[in-house]
Amino acid sequence: MLFIKSLAIGFSIAAPVGPIGMLCIQRSLSRGFRAGLATGLGAACADTVYGLLGALGIAGLATALPALSIVLKIAGGAFLLWLALMIAREKPPAATDAPAASRATLARDFLTTFGLTLSNPMTIISFIGVFAALGPLSAAHATAAAPGWMTVVPMVTGVFAGSAAWWLCLSGATSALGKKMPVSFMHGIARLSALVIGVFGGVQLLAGLRYII
Repeated sequence: MLFIKSLAIGFSIAAPVGPIGMLCIQRSLSRGFRAGLATGLGAACADTVYGLLGALGIAGLATALPALSIVLKIAGGAFLLWLALMIAREKPPAATDAPAASRATLARDFLTTFGLTLSNPMTIISFIGVFAALGPLSAAHATAAAPGWMTVVPMVTGVFAGSAAWWLCLSGATSALGKKMPVSFMHGIARLSALVIGVFGGVQLLAGLRYII
């Protein structure tokens, strides 16, 4: 039952289309399903890291250290702005000409979203709330009948499975749709992705800078 709850939570946290979602869509359209899935799995793994920290009751440390939150906002915002610029300058190929993604490219796709998701303070806050609702790991869980890790493992694996399921659906549907779309549509999606990612990056960067200016 705990696994099912965690799976639903992982799916629901991943599902809102923000900068990572737009990036997944853009890469799925321009470079195919594998690139989109690698992008999504980077976010899913970052969600899993925070899921583990939340289950262990450690995630609250991030909110207890304001300086860490500020650094994350500034670094994450600046990187999102750079990413938006790169997407805006990139010329999306026609769906039929989408290049095959190399292992190095897929690894880069994975790592960029892994880092971006980890640098988003809202992800931390989301998981603090989630595991407060589910009941974080405590002495009550660490009984002989239900050892602590028997509580943590289904929670964390559920979060990963739910998040990964969303990214699998999004990248699969987007890449399939992209094969039927004209080049003008691909250009429009790329511009929209750059705009959304840039706005999120600007807001996050300003939110961090206002504490030090």
